[in-house]
Amino acid sequence: MPQATSSCHSRSTRRTWNRRLRTLGSSLMMAVVLSGCVEALIGVVAVTTVDIIHDRRTVGEYIDDSAIEIKARNILVSSDEIRQAAHVKPVSWNGILLATGEVDNEAIKRDLVARFGQIQGVRQVVDETTITSKTDLGTRTNDAWISSKVKSRLLLKTGLDANRVKVVTTRGSVYLMGIVTRAEATDAVEYARTVRGVKRVVKVFEYHEE
Repeated sequence: MPQATSSCHSRSTRRTWNRRLRTLGSSLMMAVVLSGCVEALIGVVAVTTVDIIHDRRTVGEYIDDSAIEIKARNILVSSDEIRQAAHVKPVSWNGILLATGEVDNEAIKRDLVARFGQIQGVRQVVDETTITSKTDLGTRTNDAWISSKVKSRLLLKTGLDANRVKVVTTRGSVYLMGIVTRAEATDAVEYARTVRGVKRVVKVFEYHEE
């Protein structure tokens, strides 16, 4: 009897999450349409059950962050001048928008940060962009490798997966985002530091008290 109850509860849980995911997918598609960015559709709606279950954000906050990132990317391609001057990656987590990358013009950098801050739902812009030329393919490939190694190490050593801690690497600097406990934050930083090629680790955490 206990096994049957467990199975029934499992099926009920799956049905609940499936309903939430269908709602989430529809909402994300609407966010894409409203933003005018059709190209982002495939990347945005690829949401799995694991994403939501492990994420400490609510479904609404998840949707809001996806919409924020779409709007930020739209700003980055809104003019030839910006496209030529900036290689910037915007990542939003619970309304905190992290901007990393390179901009070769101080005026454009200021304009981008100001426009990012005006996006609906953005509570804070963390500007980590650098006034310099764009990185080459080799540097970007190395950054991607570092991010994958940090994610793997965090999962193996702490159980913190990519849906609990977001890892962004730019020019060897690793940025950690998410809603975590202080103990989780300490562990994440310590393990990220041990990955070869990491120059520094920057915490962009919000703290969750258990």
